Amino acid sequence: MRPFHLAFPVHDLAAARDFYFGTLGCTAGRSAPTWVDFELFGHQLSAHLREGWQGAGRACAGGVDGDAVPLPHFGVVLTMPQWHALRERLEAAEGIDWVLKPKVRFVGQPGEQATMFVLDPSGNALEFKGFASDESLFAT
Repeated sequence: MRPFHLAFPVHDLAAARDFYFGTLGCTAGRSAPTWVDFELFGHQLSAHLREGWQGAGRACAGGVDGDAVPLPHFGVVLTMPQWHALRERLEAAEGIDWVLKPKVRFVGQPGEQATMFVLDPSGNALEFKGFASDESLFAT
């Protein structure tokens, strides 16, 4: 599988750097005064400065397995060990804006998955999923 690239707006590059580097553990890519690249589990994220930007946060929610989830959102599908390590990292961090705390959904069904949602400092919603096997990702 090839890495994806996602460019998204933030209202404060310093806060974005703190969150993506410090909290999530991303590594640095290229940057300029108005944008910064992050490596997130092998994928390229580009945060672009947009004055006054405030992401949708919790405002626009869809429903999944009885939970309200923010729309839009983005994230990464992880192995279960990666998901647990990130969950522990986020639970230990201060100031995490949880939308949906870590849980397992679709229990006992095809596609059973661990999930958690957080907001970055600009209100962009991120979901991190964990599956026992990659075959479960598109199970019906």
